[in-house]
Amino acid sequence: MERILTHTSVYDATVIRFPRTEDPRGNLTFVEQQTHIPFDIQRVYWIYDVPGGKRRGKHAFHTQQECIIALSGSLDVLLDDGHNQKIVTLNRAYTGLYVPPMLWRCMQGFSTNAVAYVLASGPYDETDYIRDYDTYLECKGLA
Repeated sequence: MERILTHTSVYDATVIRFPRTEDPRGNLTFVEQQTHIPFDIQRVYWIYDVPGGKRRGKHAFHTQQECIIALSGSLDVLLDDGHNQKIVTLNRAYTGLYVPPMLWRCMQGFSTNAVAYVLASGPYDETDYIRDYDTYLECKGLA
């Protein structure tokens, strides 16, 4: 796998508002690749039944992009670029957080029955993960 050194900043992560059709019978939201999110969807996964106080993620990707959606409940996503941090709260099923490659991210503060639905630009590839924060800083040229 080709390693791409980027200078991605927490400010490159953006909240995307998806189309929402409101109806008295229930609302409908949809996502189209390359229209609402800037990548082709290669993998979808979801995180649920997270015990109180537990965190998920705590890693970065060399190349993968993601869009994180709170389908149910709420959660916070802590983003870190080695210089700056920001926390984005997700609590609406019609919004998602676009996370570009080379941003450290940690999902935390899951509410009861929260479901994090993640759209990813690539299939699972363990070699794309950066699971150690010091290694992440080295990859960014900050250590």
